Amino acid sequence: MSDGSMETRVPEQESIDKAATRSDSGSSEESLDRLLPPVNTTLSPRKRTTSQCKSEPPLLRTSKRTIYTAGRPPWYNEQGTQSKEAFVIGLCGGSACGKTTVARKIIEALDVPWVVLLSMDSFYKVLSPEQQQLAASNDYNFDHVDAFDFVLLVHTLKKLKQGKSVKIPVYDFTTHGRQKEWKIVYGASVIIFEGIMSFADKELLKLLDMKIFVDTDSDIRLVRRLQRDITERGREIEGVIKQYNKFVKPAFEQYIEPTMRLADIVVPRGGGNMVAIDLIVQHVHSQLEERELSVRAALASAHQFQPLPETLSVLKSTPQVKGMHTIIRNKETSRDEFIFYSKRLMRLLIEHALSFLPSQPITVQTPQDQDYDGRTFHGKRITGVSILRAGETMEPALRAVCKDVRIGKILIQTNQDTGEPELHYLRLPKDITEDHVILMDCTVSTGAAAMMAVRVLLDHDAQEDKIFLVSLLMAEMGVHSVAYAFPQVKIITTAVDKKVNDLFHIIPGIGNFGDRYFGTDAPPDWSDEELEEAN
Repeated sequence: MSDGSMETRVPEQESIDKAATRSDSGSSEESLDRLLPPVNTTLSPRKRTTSQCKSEPPLLRTSKRTIYTAGRPPWYNEQGTQSKEAFVIGLCGGSACGKTTVARKIIEALDVPWVVLLSMDSFYKVLSPEQQQLAASNDYNFDHVDAFDFVLLVHTLKKLKQGKSVKIPVYDFTTHGRQKEWKIVYGASVIIFEGIMSFADKELLKLLDMKIFVDTDSDIRLVRRLQRDITERGREIEGVIKQYNKFVKPAFEQYIEPTMRLADIVVPRGGGNMVAIDLIVQHVHSQLEERELSVRAALASAHQFQPLPETLSVLKSTPQVKGMHTIIRNKETSRDEFIFYSKRLMRLLIEHALSFLPSQPITVQTPQDQDYDGRTFHGKRITGVSILRAGETMEPALRAVCKDVRIGKILIQTNQDTGEPELHYLRLPKDITEDHVILMDCTVSTGAAAMMAVRVLLDHDAQEDKIFLVSLLMAEMGVHSVAYAFPQVKIITTAVDKKVNDLFHIIPGIGNFGDRYFGTDAPPDWSDEELEEAN
């Protein structure tokens, strides 16, 4: 996107698999290919998140996007607060013991989406000029606890475990420094953290739900290190052996081997020990099943007969607005008329929403050299975020009234097995912390998808009181759900209908907005939100 937006790195889309740049490193797609088998062009049916059956990876790749066909289920409760943290597996062991191989085998056997592989190699400290010279002559100890930035590491892993968006440094082993661009990772259900000093810090240990030590014979580790450092990092054999004898072997005996006693599981022989890996996977599956949440059911039974919240603003029902609603609600309305009057209503809605933005007085001079006391926007900038696919139809109205507005997108779909919303894809502009965010969706019935979208924005450090949920039509249930979970979010719509039926259709409603707008058909038993979210 030319407006400076970026696609957030979601787990497995670009795993932080040794998130350090090596001389032979490939593109992000290549790093994904190392982690997963080839993807078939035909999509297999979506399965439960905790399914242990083998199948094609739950990904749909295009030239520009990676979209999950199995999404991330809710990680928060009906109050909108995080109620489950990511499950963190810590992998420790000597250099070249096979930690990354074990991690990949666990990921493959887990067969669940939204897994992050985080390497401790990404958190080497930035070297001073003197340390750079020592590193160039193989005299700097990269295997000492002081070589790692534990403060940054603990902070990053804690945020990632809490479901927040994080920035991961990219370490370049050739230059012994961090690259300018850091990777952004968000949305982990499972985090696999591997490194030689994974168990060396007390605060780090507190974040690990499962601790695994990979125990491999020292001769095998030496051979692997020689192969890796010579072929991948461009080192000379003499320098590798010198570094191993001077730093690597003593560090293993002093710092790494003693931490084996802290492990919950010791895996002899590394990635070849499938018995141990199967036991690990079974335990992780059981933990994920215990953490499953049911948000939509809770929303459907909550907030009955409550007065509408003060954060709700409904566009005044003038004869013009009422007339447009009459046309777009009429099932006999043609698609052309439906689109035309929907666009008119969207424009009025967006203009109404912008009236709630903060402003301040300003005096300008007219062409007649006269002062005019006016007002101007008082904020950093405005960002629009649409909930795909129906919310995307509101983008032109926002662009028409907000010059150079930045636009993000979130894809949320309903899992047909569980009935829960799932996050499949997001693309947000950079740094939305100070932005006023216009979150757009055409209809909101239970509020489940809207709540997930707001939670995603908050996880990316957007401020709750600067989020505006804008929708053409909402049900009272959806209004209450969002307002209860996020009391500072401003809710703006053109109409609020009283009821939601057993299929979560808004009553009297508008039908499926996406199908009517795009001219597509969908199964009759899908809810309004399910259909609006479908791609």
